[in-house]
Amino acid sequence: MKLLRRTLIATATLVALGAQAATAVGQPAPDFTLKDTSGKTVRLSDFKGKHVVLEWTNPGCPFVRKHYDSGNMPATQKDATSKGVVWLSINSTEKASSDYLEPAKLAAWKTERKSASTAVLMDEEGTVGKSYGARTTPHMYIVNPQGMLVYAGGIDSIPSARPADIEKATNYVTVGLGEALAGKPISAATTAPYGCSIKYKS
Repeated sequence: MKLLRRTLIATATLVALGAQAATAVGQPAPDFTLKDTSGKTVRLSDFKGKHVVLEWTNPGCPFVRKHYDSGNMPATQKDATSKGVVWLSINSTEKASSDYLEPAKLAAWKTERKSASTAVLMDEEGTVGKSYGARTTPHMYIVNPQGMLVYAGGIDSIPSARPADIEKATNYVTVGLGEALAGKPISAATTAPYGCSIKYKS
C-alpha cells in the first residue's frame, strides 16, 4: 500500500512538473521539427543565427481573424521579414476540433489574407505548442540568433476582438523586434497573451 501511495505521489509530481515545463524568457527555445502546409520538413534550428518569430494561429478564432482580416498580422509579418526575420506560424489545433483546417485549406486561408509567414507549420499533436506553453491564438514568441527565447506574450496591448482597437494598441512584437534588432534588451519581454484557448489534443 505504501509503495502504491509513493508511486501515485511520484506520478502526480511528474504531471505537475510536466505542466510547468514550458520554456520561459531567458531560456533556450526548444528546438522542433514540423511539416509545413506543403509537407516540407522545417526545423527551428535551421534558422540559427537569425531572429525568429513564432505565432500560434487558428483561423477559427475571432481574435486571429481580427488581426488577419484587418491586415494587421500580415503587415506585422511583412515588416519583420523585410528585416531578415524568420516568421513561423504554427497551428496546434487537433484534428478532431471543429476549428481544424487541413494543411491545404489553412494555406489557402493565409494566402487569401496576404500572409507573409516564412512557413505555416502543422502541430496537430500539440507537442511543440505545449513545450512553449502556448495557451492562446494568437500567442507570440521571439527567438534570438543564439536560440534564446527573448519575448513571450500577446501581439499587442489591448486584449479585444475589435479591429478598431489595433491602431490604439502597442504592437509588442514590432516594438520587441525593433529593440532586439538594435541589440537592445526587449523592454516588455513577457506580456499577457490573449485570444482563444488552443484546441489541444487531450
